[in-house]
Amino acid sequence: MLGISAPFEPEKYIEAIDFCVSSGIEVVVIDSITHEWECLLDYHGSLSGNSFTNWNKVTPRHNAFVQKILQAPVNIIATVRTKQDYVLTEKNGKTIPEKVGLKSVQRDGLDYEFTLVFDLDNKNLAHASKDRTGLFFGKPEHRLTATTGNIISKWCMEELEPQIEYVKDRINNASTIIELLGLYNQFAQFNDLLLPYYEKRKQELRQAKNRALEGNLNPIQNEQPTNS
Repeated sequence: MLGISAPFEPEKYIEAIDFCVSSGIEVVVIDSITHEWECLLDYHGSLSGNSFTNWNKVTPRHNAFVQKILQAPVNIIATVRTKQDYVLTEKNGKTIPEKVGLKSVQRDGLDYEFTLVFDLDNKNLAHASKDRTGLFFGKPEHRLTATTGNIISKWCMEELEPQIEYVKDRINNASTIIELLGLYNQFAQFNDLLLPYYEKRKQELRQAKNRALEGNLNPIQNEQPTNS
């Protein structure tokens, strides 16, 4: 487990994700991303001057954090704290707050960035409030178990299969070691799966290079000097 200490700045999360990726970790769990947003709210509150324009100092930092999650070549699971949400309604000429359910303690709209969002009740029963996979939306509430993870993992692999096949084809058609290294760095998220293909193609390229060198050297080595 990799710990992050206060203040929970977005840059610390970004650095932690980069460390996990470089260490070969395939699934990163962030518990929780609420701390990042609360840290930025505190930072915004500490700034002097116009409150509205001060968001220009906050939003880019938060966006960088979100983009790191979205673009990281690993699967990321993030937890978010919730709180009771209210709306103001008018009754009998008076404006009163009315409970409308739970709300994530994060910047509005962040839920839409994730592929799958589970909301947990006080009994730890989950229902999907957003589901691009189509696996859980509209299904009865249930407990999250290893079976849930296996279902999601299978879906991820099925979604990635066309891209994996594309990278395999690029590997098999690489004409130089440098090109092969470029593919290895570009598609790092598949390195564990495709390492045997990289090794096989690297050996083929080395053998082809050796044969070419031998073909160039042999005529010179076999040529006998002649008397003029």
